[in-house]
Amino acid sequence: MSAPPAFPADAFAQAGLNRHHLFSLAALPAAVRAPLNAAPDEKQLILLGHGGRKLWSRLQAARPDSDDPIDDYTRLTVDRVLGQILPPSAYRIVYPGTGPIGLQALGALAGWHHPSPFAIGIDAEWGSWFAYRAVILAHSDFALSPTVDRGNPCLRCQDPPCLSACPAGACGTPFALEACMDERLLANSPCRHNCLARRACPVGREHAYDAAQMAHSYAQSLAMIAEWRQTMGRTPDKATQPRNTR
Repeated sequence: MSAPPAFPADAFAQAGLNRHHLFSLAALPAAVRAPLNAAPDEKQLILLGHGGRKLWSRLQAARPDSDDPIDDYTRLTVDRVLGQILPPSAYRIVYPGTGPIGLQALGALAGWHHPSPFAIGIDAEWGSWFAYRAVILAHSDFALSPTVDRGNPCLRCQDPPCLSACPAGACGTPFALEACMDERLLANSPCRHNCLARRACPVGREHAYDAAQMAHSYAQSLAMIAEWRQTMGRTPDKATQPRNTR
């Protein structure tokens, strides 16, 4: 019997998806597993993410003609890389998608995700400059990933600069989401396409996104905020709050 193929981490990293974690579906908490609606033959969950600026660089080189270039680039990359070692029927992409996927919970189980005062997950190595890009269910036998948890760097921060940098005073526990949205909707706000609190955080600063990547991500979230305010007239629920997808 031949050995199962190795997970193609290097190929994903070359494409900018330089973070991965492989879970046994059966070992996941029931609350995380239930919304996935896994098929009986799906044994593993693959979480893919990116850290730093490489994904954006690769995306610019690929120049996809798409309304959702990062999501579409991610899907194409998954199909290209996994398609070389697994048949199409052996895996399916559930995120990006429309289903309720517990990205923060998966990130916490992987040891990637810790809460920050500015409501974006933080990691001791990458700071807040990482995002979840794909969740894949697979009939595969890749080696499972150990949890690598370096702890929450915010707990070691004596005088958090994010608190004073936020013009809305939204940072803290709990995060003042309404105040953040109010500020970002102001025509002259410096946070319309940026986050001053996130920029002020010293953790992982060498991985910080450039202005173009920030503008792309925050333009999307600003449009969502405007739509919520105009059509729903309410605060987004927990399922739609920031999940490190930017």
